[in-house]
Amino acid sequence: MTVFLCGFMGCGKSTIGKLAAKKLGCGFCDTDDVIVRTLDMTIPEIFEKKGEPFFRQTEAEIVKSLCGKTVVAACGGGAMLNPDTAGAAKDSGAAVVFLDVPFEVCYERIKDDENRPIVMRSTKEELEELYNSRRNVYLGHSTVRIECDGSPVENAELIVRAVRK
Repeated sequence: MTVFLCGFMGCGKSTIGKLAAKKLGCGFCDTDDVIVRTLDMTIPEIFEKKGEPFFRQTEAEIVKSLCGKTVVAACGGGAMLNPDTAGAAKDSGAAVVFLDVPFEVCYERIKDDENRPIVMRSTKEELEELYNSRRNVYLGHSTVRIECDGSPVENAELIVRAVRK
């Protein structure tokens, strides 16, 4: 089974995803890491030299290539905003799990992360506006919503229970 984790930057997709993959006995990948390895560029370099649309297209191709694989994949914050990407994931039978974390928690985790171009060029207010605009899209494009108010281990267990149903 393929499990895609979606949610805002800093919601814990990678941390929780690794734990969930271990509990499910399958592999884990972070789509941002795959993009960096594939293009041999950092995310800020990709945004600067190729642009965000190129990054999003590459991200969509990687998500689609993971459909049908036995893996937990932490998707970049924008991956499941694309209706075609989200649709391909759902149509493949994958679980698309929205990790619902309050903005303030996400912001504290990302506010000084220089590897996030959107964070570096945005104010806190702009990021909160982005968070609010994305939240309903995540809800609409996911098959499962996990309210992540526990520890990473507890949240991973919630994912495991949800996808095994």
